[in-house]
Amino acid sequence: MRIGDSETGRAVVVGAGVGGLATAVGLRRAGWSVTVLERRTAPERYGTAFGIHPTAQTALDRLGLGAALRARAVPYRHAHIRRPDGTVLAALPLERVERKAGRPELLVSRPHLIDALLAELDRLGGPPVAYGQRLTDPGSVEDADLLVGADGINSTVRTSRFGGGSAVRAVGTVAWIGIAGFETGTYSETWGRGRFFGMTPVEPGRTNWYAAVPEATTAGDVRAAFAGWHDPIPRLLDGTDPATWIRYEMRHLHPALPTFVTGGRTALVGDAAHAMTPNLGQGACTALLDAEALTRAVAAHGRAGLPAALRAYDAERRRSAQRVAFGSRNLHRFITGRRPALRDALLRLLPG
Repeated sequence: MRIGDSETGRAVVVGAGVGGLATAVGLRRAGWSVTVLERRTAPERYGTAFGIHPTAQTALDRLGLGAALRARAVPYRHAHIRRPDGTVLAALPLERVERKAGRPELLVSRPHLIDALLAELDRLGGPPVAYGQRLTDPGSVEDADLLVGADGINSTVRTSRFGGGSAVRAVGTVAWIGIAGFETGTYSETWGRGRFFGMTPVEPGRTNWYAAVPEATTAGDVRAAFAGWHDPIPRLLDGTDPATWIRYEMRHLHPALPTFVTGGRTALVGDAAHAMTPNLGQGACTALLDAEALTRAVAAHGRAGLPAALRAYDAERRRSAQRVAFGSRNLHRFITGRRPALRDALLRLLPG
């Protein structure tokens, strides 16, 4: 990544998730001084698996993290969409993705990706992530040339700098995720009436799973919702300690923001800019693509050209990311619709 101006600047990145850490890595590689503020008191190593699309793999390569990703990732090549009785309705388009890109989608554990980003940030030098720092007033960092809001769906930077036109909306579904300590050998998404269950590889000897159920509040509710569904769904739920399950309300940002940048010195990346439902599995990918595009633009334009760099970033990423968010929300509606027979009939028309 070349530096377009001999005088680099100082940036403050708010948030030490995937998008924030990747942005900090890219800016440090461009020669900028970077401070990362994180409200949590320690690295966020919770979570299960990320699917990394080939385009996001390319972004990680440009950020110098491709080898670290591939050291622990597993390829995701074959999976199907099924009915609760196990009937195959369609293939997920994983083979098509691999043919087009020349490499497969990869699955990597979230903690590994976070640790790889932290290690690269440390290797590049500069101050470590400042944990336990909640930014309540973005005006307190006015001495920074660039402020990056990577602080998630409830972004303080977005609220304070971009107004309240876009807001967090619930979609009425509760999601649960976990990792079982065995491999299934069969991976799929299974779609029922108003609910779905997915399973993917994540590491040798382990299986990542995720489930979405309206109004489920306990592990017992989840098990009851999928009782009688095809093997290995009940086994995965029974074989995962409920104390390790993660539960969250599915939400998204609506309406879409008219811009990801403002004031010539503030930009949003990741969920702060375009939080989406998880149905397409593209949240981490879009955050990585945002981070790489923003830091590439900043490196090319330099400190003096920062307003132009932010305009270039917005032009490259906003519509693309928002199309993904729109597609993910519509897929959620399709999966959880009240006419599963029609949905399943439409799926059978897809190429195998």
